[in-house]
Amino acid sequence: MLQEFWESKQQQRAAFPSEGVVVYESLPSPGPPFVSYVTLPGGSCFGNFQCCLSRAEARRDAAKVALINSLFNELPSRRITKEFIMESVQEAVASTSGTLDDADDPSTSIGAYHYMLESNMGKTMLEFQELMTIFQLLHWNGSLKALRETKCSRQEVISYYSQYSLDEKMRSHMALDWIMKEKESPGILSQELRMALRELEEARKAGQELRFYKEKKEILSLALTQIYSDPDTSSPSDDQLSLTALCGYH
Repeated sequence: MLQEFWESKQQQRAAFPSEGVVVYESLPSPGPPFVSYVTLPGGSCFGNFQCCLSRAEARRDAAKVALINSLFNELPSRRITKEFIMESVQEAVASTSGTLDDADDPSTSIGAYHYMLESNMGKTMLEFQELMTIFQLLHWNGSLKALRETKCSRQEVISYYSQYSLDEKMRSHMALDWIMKEKESPGILSQELRMALRELEEARKAGQELRFYKEKKEILSLALTQIYSDPDTSSPSDDQLSLTALCGYH
């Protein structure tokens, strides 16, 4: 049913016209409980939240969660409209120390959020989720802070990254950021990876969208793999790391 749903959407060219594959991933395990993830076109990821005694059961459960969210995403209330933006900004103001006046100032967090929503007018929340995940990751690994120090405005950063998808190149740049952090604070990679795995498991069992947590795990795993598999990567020169990071920030 999940596959048919997305094939139908591709035929209608209603969403993610260039990405038409539903991807399943089962975690290796010698025995139950088994864990399975399903990634939808556009990148949203869901997993089984029940305790599953077989890989097939875990895959079906993950597909069920993804299908429910896919159908829910079709509701009018899940599309970004002027009314949706107004309500979202008001909710953001209520949960922070900001004001409604901040919505017109892109240099503030509320203003940046408002600008991101307006830039994605007409899209569904699953379509908007990929951009949000990119900025969650940029905030998590310190890239946004580095960009602010170069005097880039939030609006410029949003406009730049809105043109790109979360791909292997972006993951590699973020992994290099964490290799730099590991060089400065040995052990931080393993600590962050343990935290990411715990967050991923908790979110999966709660039936939440998982891409942010799963991307964190994959980026940190990539960084550890590069450190332990490539002697040159474990101790690169400061100039090389700075140049690579700068290319990542553009």
